[in-house]
Amino acid sequence: MKFGVVIFPSKNLQDAANSYRKRYDPHYALITPHLTLKNAFEATEEDAKEFADKIRQIAGKSKPFTLKTSKISSFYPVNNVIYFKVEPSEELTALHAEINKEYSEQNQEYAFVPHITIGQNLSNDEHSDVFGSLRMTKIDFEEVVDRFHLLYQLENGSWTVYETFRLGKE
Repeated sequence: MKFGVVIFPSKNLQDAANSYRKRYDPHYALITPHLTLKNAFEATEEDAKEFADKIRQIAGKSKPFTLKTSKISSFYPVNNVIYFKVEPSEELTALHAEINKEYSEQNQEYAFVPHITIGQNLSNDEHSDVFGSLRMTKIDFEEVVDRFHLLYQLENGSWTVYETFRLGKE
């Protein structure tokens, strides 16, 4: 089974992301807008239960924090992904590091760049056009994050919540 760990932002931020995702993200119907804390990984249900126990402890020791978005950016030329840039905070970076320490045998493909994807799998021309028209757009959201989620992937490719973890609640 595939699992992953994410933060779902507020409805307002999700609505803003979805206004772009429905046009530019083929995964629009498969998962709600999110910030990835742990990329998809394979695990048995038993492994997932153990992992959930460990991240429950991490959540209990972590405090709620402020999530801020500032602009639209891109991972080009590495890949044609367009996203809402999330300002890295100490708490967010620490939470990501702690969660990923638990599955350290799985190499991370990229450095942690907090973001909410709004477009992906675009051709070079599409990416250039879309990013060119969006890159000056201000995306100014600020909200408190007090929970994150362990997800699993269903057979149809969509993702659903396996367990929710509240920050600071041991």
